[in-house]
Amino acid sequence: MFILKPIAHETIWGGKKLLPFAHENHSHLGHLYSLVSNGEFESVIINGEYKNKLFREYFENNKSKYNLDNFEQFPFVIALVDPAQDLSIQVHPDDNCAKELEQKAFGKNESWYFIEPPENGWLFNGCKLHSTEEIKEKIEQNRVEEDVIGHLQIQKGDYVFVEAGTIHAATHGALFYEIEENCNLTYRFYDYNRKDSNGILRELHIEKALKAIKPELKSKTQKYNGNEIKERLYATQLHKDISEYKNKSNTLECLTILNGESTIENIKVQTGTTIVLEPEESIQLNKSTFITARPLIGGKE
Repeated sequence: MFILKPIAHETIWGGKKLLPFAHENHSHLGHLYSLVSNGEFESVIINGEYKNKLFREYFENNKSKYNLDNFEQFPFVIALVDPAQDLSIQVHPDDNCAKELEQKAFGKNESWYFIEPPENGWLFNGCKLHSTEEIKEKIEQNRVEEDVIGHLQIQKGDYVFVEAGTIHAATHGALFYEIEENCNLTYRFYDYNRKDSNGILRELHIEKALKAIKPELKSKTQKYNGNEIKERLYATQLHKDISEYKNKSNTLECLTILNGESTIENIKVQTGTTIVLEPEESIQLNKSTFITARPLIGGKE
């Protein structure tokens, strides 16, 4: 069992809901990364055999055991996300696009579980148009919000899978669990003329975005309803008000606390903490709500 130290990430659009769960003082947070190993951010293990070492080191030493040798890095990233402002309208590349544009092996799909819904009750998601030529024309006319981007209604407890190539953006007031394939590629093509902390308009990636966009894609909502939801590289499951959990799979499970507070090995685990369980490992908690996530590629089902 390995407990990971959450990593706080300030963003210009972040809010204050995650501040109580950060280890440092911040004015606002966009992400609280509970498991990340992508070169920019690296989770640290704070207990056990690998105490004070990077999770990356554990993964590199053990990935063969779990048939994950084809991954240079752990295949997914987990965070809690608090957008106080709408995020930029964006798209992630699929595998083919990532190889063509960035010489990367994988693109990025991601999933969101809404602890709290957006204030407006919807996300930006999907496209009203049918071709990248039409999209480009509307970008030039500065009519992205009006004529390009669709909406997806969101309620508390909804799960949303965002396939690579889908136009999307989270909107203000939401609080959600995010799991994304470990590819740090996001192409912004509209950002409300927002400026960074230095007063400079934030960079857009319109040409790459137009190559990555699949206008026909639109996400839908679903509920866990006690079941595991499987995507390409990961499977997740919601567990409500649970005091004991055992990893019955044959791979690693990453248990992320959404609500509740416990002490394990004299370490406080709370909202935003991820605990990595090896097969057959058990954990005792005060009654908590959490999501478990496990890699799918390479292991037996």
